[in-house]
Amino acid sequence: MTDLPPSPITQNKSLMRLLRFGVVGALGFLWDTGTVYALRDVIGLNAAVLAAYFVAASLNWAANRFWTFGDVGRHDHPVLQWLRFLSANSLGFCLNRGTVYLLFYFIPMSQKFPIAALAAGALAGMLANFKLSERLVFRERPPKSVVELAEITAGMVDADISPHDQKT
Repeated sequence: MTDLPPSPITQNKSLMRLLRFGVVGALGFLWDTGTVYALRDVIGLNAAVLAAYFVAASLNWAANRFWTFGDVGRHDHPVLQWLRFLSANSLGFCLNRGTVYLLFYFIPMSQKFPIAALAAGALAGMLANFKLSERLVFRERPPKSVVELAEITAGMVDADISPHDQKT
């Protein structure tokens, strides 16, 4: 396999996906914040923050599936892809909610007005979520096996090139 630089078309496609991912992320922030504010008096702030993540992540997955990555990744079963999206974005979840809870701990006023902590958390997890979604969830071609998915995850093989075409 030769190490050629990405073509301008590939770079442009990736940039457009990143911009769309950002728009979906901004909508996700609204869904996240709205859910937190709707649930915090009912189930408490900490539980609302956790529940809101899954509401926003699920809506983000759907928007990303049909808009951001609409040209790829629709060959996977939706439920399996949604689960892989949640799994792949677990690092982003840790960055996002870790930031939120750290701000709650160190800046108690953010518990009264959680919107700032939620915004900081969304920014903390966005880039990691984009790269993981692009690499593991919405791909040009699906992995042929669980082993191949593990190899893609570990970076041992390129997600968009058949393993038979790659040289080790």
